[in-house]
Amino acid sequence: MVKENSDKDFLEFIVKSLVDNPDSVEIERKVDEMGVLLTLRVHADDMGQIIGKGGSTAKAIRDLVRTIGLKRKARINLKIAEPEGSTYKPREEDSSDDKKEGLEDIKL
Repeated sequence: MVKENSDKDFLEFIVKSLVDNPDSVEIERKVDEMGVLLTLRVHADDMGQIIGKGGSTAKAIRDLVRTIGLKRKARINLKIAEPEGSTYKPREEDSSDDKKEGLEDIKL
């Protein structure tokens, strides 16, 4: 018999194995008509380990959690919550004026 929160327990095991502050790992599980949503919160210092270079670690964790869902015939999504005190700033997009400056010299 499959335990009800096995997806949450599995995610907790993986994340606690990766981070330096395993006591700070919190996982919230919500079920609705869209499926299961697991919200992961970790210590601010551990975000880099969870996200990985180019998001590769986060993608791998999401793939593993979705695989658990497939086995249980459930849709499982993972949301990684930004920790309090985070210094993350979204990358600013290049302004369109800067892009147009270089295009003036090109003749078509």
